Amino acid sequence: MTTADDAQPARLRHAPSWLFGQISVYGHRLLNERLAAAGGRGYHYRLLAALEEFGPASQAAIGRRTGIDRSDVVAALNELGDRKLIERTPDPGDRRRNIITITPDGREHLERLDAVLSQVQDELLAPLAAAEREQLTGLMTRVADHHRRTGNGERAGAASSADHISGHIDRLTGPLGGAFRFSGRTGRTG
Repeated sequence: MTTADDAQPARLRHAPSWLFGQISVYGHRLLNERLAAAGGRGYHYRLLAALEEFGPASQAAIGRRTGIDRSDVVAALNELGDRKLIERTPDPGDRRRNIITITPDGREHLERLDAVLSQVQDELLAPLAAAEREQLTGLMTRVADHHRRTGNGERAGAASSADHISGHIDRLTGPLGGAFRFSGRTGRTG
């Protein structure tokens, strides 16, 4: 329940950037909690989803596809490898690189995380009908794609690297195709 002391200025309630931020805070918290309860993190989901969709790849390629900083890719892949959810093998074309492959256990874990993500989406978008959810997702995708094409996404990526270092700023992207930015540190989902 909102009281007079909790009311937000109308200028903010009509600013999409403010609204994205507010939804992001709630979405990150909800997703962190649910993924942790399922034995996962946002980085795990993003890495496994990329491997499932695109097949075996180098650590660098996976990092680019998921928007995860390379040092975080290595740490998250170490966690997944310890749990036998991925395999690392030397790249036959360049023995200095590893090729990462999702394992059958990794696919099962990804399916469990898919179910968690679906539940989170349902809770996050509960006030919207199915058609409205599709419309919102379509509009958000258009905005995100625009900024990636114009290079604004690259600047946002650079900012998120700085944010990662400080560990204090949450930002919205989305769980599918560049969704929520995750990090297991300082309350972020990754």
